[in-house]
Amino acid sequence: MTEPVSPAPPVCAQAEIERLLTIMAALRTPVTGCPWDLAQDFSSIAPYTIEEAYEVADAIARGSREELRSELGDLLLQVVFHARMAQEEGSFAFADVVRTLNDKMVRRHPHVFAEAAIADAAAQTESWETIKAAERAARLATDPSVLADVPLALPALMRAEKLTKRAARIGFDWPDVTQVFDKLDEEVAETRAALASGDADAVEDEVGDMLFVLANLARKAGVDPETALRRANGKFERRFRAVEALLAARGRSPGEADLEEMEALWGEVKRAERQAAGPGATV
Repeated sequence: MTEPVSPAPPVCAQAEIERLLTIMAALRTPVTGCPWDLAQDFSSIAPYTIEEAYEVADAIARGSREELRSELGDLLLQVVFHARMAQEEGSFAFADVVRTLNDKMVRRHPHVFAEAAIADAAAQTESWETIKAAERAARLATDPSVLADVPLALPALMRAEKLTKRAARIGFDWPDVTQVFDKLDEEVAETRAALASGDADAVEDEVGDMLFVLANLARKAGVDPETALRRANGKFERRFRAVEALLAARGRSPGEADLEEMEALWGEVKRAERQAAGPGATV
């Protein structure tokens, strides 16, 4: 359920952006600024930028518009922070970031801002990718690989999906999902062998291969692997908390229960979820 935001008085976006830029400049002013902000650089701030993006996604998942408003502000601060540091070194300023974004959005939507015609969302996605590919070719003349600009800092599972999707564009892909399952069976067998060998490095390597194949499987099935894993995480947390609650009702903690009892309660929780969801529902 979506939680609405509290009513707020109207604000002038331009005035508030100018205020934010002034605040950021003050924080980064030598001597009078904030010692912590002054000590930061692009590398030290980057982890916070990633964290704030995840917190935006979390607020969306929670359905809280109040939290979303706050987290979007925190994410905007990261953009302003990076832009301010770039301005200090003479690279670019916040206005350049916005102008670059505006130009990109206009360029990538010729059906809105020019005379191009786009039939539907699928055609727009194809057009978007074509325009991006042209931009990529111009930007990456020194590295012709189709994988050249897949960001290194992406979560590993997400990056695996993007790498395989990019390779698939030039035909380096399994014809259908059957071959992916065959490859997964192969990797499972190799992981078992690595575990039996006791070679920790080999185990890590084979588990990585198995996860990589699973990312391929998700792509072939039309599933976003990050979303799927987040859903599985949520399912596990929900069910485990329910098991804890059932144990607490018996006056016990998970540490006092054995695996057999917890497995039985886990099954009980699953059956209750399915009954509550109704026939044919996925839980």
